[in-house]
Amino acid sequence: MSSSESKQTPSSYHFETPLLDAQHPSLLHSISDQGGYAFVTMAALAAAGDSCAAETAADMAWEQLHSGPSSSVLPIWRDAYSMACLYMARLHFSGGEFKEALRVLDMGLIMGGSRLRSDLDSAIAKVSAEARIVRVLDGHVESSLGCDECNEEVAWNLPVKSLTNKMVVKMSGLSLEGFLREYFQPGFPVIVSDGMAHWPARTKWKSLDYLHRVAGDRTIPVEVGKSYLRPQWKQQLITFSEFLDRIQSNDPSHDITYLAHHPLFDQINELREDICVPDYCSVGGGELRSLNAWFGPAGIVSPLHHDPHHNMLAQVLGKKYIRLYDASLSEELYPYTETMLCNSSQVDLDNIDKKEFGKVVDLEFVDCILEEGEMLYIPPKWWHYGRSLTTSFSVSFWWNNCDENSSAS
Repeated sequence: MSSSESKQTPSSYHFETPLLDAQHPSLLHSISDQGGYAFVTMAALAAAGDSCAAETAADMAWEQLHSGPSSSVLPIWRDAYSMACLYMARLHFSGGEFKEALRVLDMGLIMGGSRLRSDLDSAIAKVSAEARIVRVLDGHVESSLGCDECNEEVAWNLPVKSLTNKMVVKMSGLSLEGFLREYFQPGFPVIVSDGMAHWPARTKWKSLDYLHRVAGDRTIPVEVGKSYLRPQWKQQLITFSEFLDRIQSNDPSHDITYLAHHPLFDQINELREDICVPDYCSVGGGELRSLNAWFGPAGIVSPLHHDPHHNMLAQVLGKKYIRLYDASLSEELYPYTETMLCNSSQVDLDNIDKKEFGKVVDLEFVDCILEEGEMLYIPPKWWHYGRSLTTSFSVSFWWNNCDENSSAS
């Protein structure tokens, strides 16, 4: 514990769990119905302040979460894991162990159920506020993220024919009516060059001090390796500060690490407040389906794939190369036959096997360099490939239209 943490009596640190307190009996009854008698015993001890019992309960729930495919896990065991995380975090917080409390609460958010989500969110807000006071008292040197720096050899080794064909149309002052008529309805990509100048993220996220302060102690799932289609690819759970350190490191022994397609803004409210949902995402009368973060160093590749929804990709920091193929070219792009990868192409655009996929070289595409402060609209089912050219922080907004809403219901 640091000297600044000890300025307040540890036992005075406490957060409320109104949902857990109210639903505790019914949750334990439901867990018992699924054979979780040992968990119920440990949870009762954890509620009374037994830290070992709290950890044991979390381990029991964790085993249930990994007893088979994710889709087969009973929701009650996710709620049980959230419960155990709240008990562990409460004990860590009461002892002034802010980082460990936040780590456990984040695990509850990432792996737990939705039933106790409100308690997890309010607990994180309370612990984060205390942790920030400690950071201010300890002092930090202001530094920037360095998104203008670029490893030319890593970043600009672009696929064959890049930036030699048609470029994605770039528009400024694009009205919602013009977007609907010219791009949304016919299904064409477009870059909006001036749609996010008012976002606080445009300036705040350039500060490493700010990112460390609001998110440094939070635990996030990162991907390690050039892309998810490579055999060496893996996932890890690390703190945001450790992730930032890896991005800034020039140590070649560190595997390339990045955050991809993660609902970061559901997890960290302070970062959510720095961005705005573009008005374009209301076109079609649908609803926002997901809001995800993409953050990593130069050279990160998003392999050729397509997504099911309308996508507005906002380039908050840095720049990246994007290539797009029309949805009508799906068969020519050799999608994987496996269900899990059916939206991904077997073609490695960075090293095309011309003997097996030679025709891909002659397929028509559009591409662009997506600059900082620009947003790219990607229509549903359009195939796209991306490569970060600098340290890059992007936000993707997926939404559907009203027809998809009615068919889903």
